[in-house]
Amino acid sequence: MAVSKSYKLRQRRRVRIRSKISGTPECPRLAVFKSNLHIYAQIIDDSRGITLASASSLEKGFRSAKENANLNVDVSKKVGTNLAKRAKDNGISRVVFDRGGNLYHGNIKVLADSAREAGLQF
Repeated sequence: MAVSKSYKLRQRRRVRIRSKISGTPECPRLAVFKSNLHIYAQIIDDSRGITLASASSLEKGFRSAKENANLNVDVSKKVGTNLAKRAKDNGISRVVFDRGGNLYHGNIKVLADSAREAGLQF
């Protein structure tokens, strides 16, 4: 199977980003993964290797059966807000943002902005 050039470039960006940032107990890492259909976000403490909070578009209540299966900005906004609420419940207020090699544009930007509006600082 041939790997596309865009995939290789995203992987290079992802490795470069991860070499510079790491989640600590005081300031965990907010990691975002985006597929063609869904978006996933986790708050991770890298020193202990555990996930402190997570949210994704696969969770119940994000889509009705009639809605299109494609990822859109409204779903990303809900995921960001949901993640921020769960982080606040766990006592997390500051995070460092890991965009996972994706460009800070579109769904990634909306997720980050909605998490900020809901109370996370990064």
